[in-house]
Amino acid sequence: MAASGWPDWLSHLWYRAHYAAIFAGMTTALSFRFAGGRHMPSRGPALLVANHQSFFDPPLVGLAVGRTIHYLARKTLYASRPFAWFLNSVNAHPIDQEGVATEGLRAIIELLKQGNPVLVFPEGERTWTGQMQPLKAGVHFLLKRVPVPIVPVGIAGAFEAYPRTSKAPKLSPLFLPPTNHAIAAVVGEPLDPERLLKLPRNEFLQTVFDAIQTVQIKAERLRRKP
Repeated sequence: MAASGWPDWLSHLWYRAHYAAIFAGMTTALSFRFAGGRHMPSRGPALLVANHQSFFDPPLVGLAVGRTIHYLARKTLYASRPFAWFLNSVNAHPIDQEGVATEGLRAIIELLKQGNPVLVFPEGERTWTGQMQPLKAGVHFLLKRVPVPIVPVGIAGAFEAYPRTSKAPKLSPLFLPPTNHAIAAVVGEPLDPERLLKLPRNEFLQTVFDAIQTVQIKAERLRRKP
């Protein structure tokens, strides 16, 4: 049974319908480009780790990997019943805090044990500057509890389009001359959990940081620019 309480087949159809609608919207309004989806494991659990630039990031990662994935969402987003219902219907799971905190860690571990791919933002919050921030130790804790492939995803342009200090996004329509608000995402090759777990924690976190930053740079090169 899916998070929405629907049968799995119906939840899958609903998710894919929203995938198609969001893909059309992001491509048209933000000139969205993506690459590397072939690197996403086609089945089984995986921990998706991405840099966090804006509220656009969760659907962008979902579009880039192509597979139905699970997300975490702050409980404050569930204040509206219709929106809470929608979040549940697209595999979002409510937690008290943003980032990889205690409640989120428990939810992620359970989802991974069930064989699901789960998206986390190991920086713990959206960037204030557009630059990646140091990773929180929670991602190391997660992999020690559930050693699954780590899939790095790099996002570029979302900060320019919708930074956390902005009340509304800035668009870059595909049918107009390009602007600096276009968005791109790149999926990298999975990282081997056994190799990562042999590293000291600080080296582990730096290795994951470097993997995310590498694909983020690729995404920056990929996005449509003036």
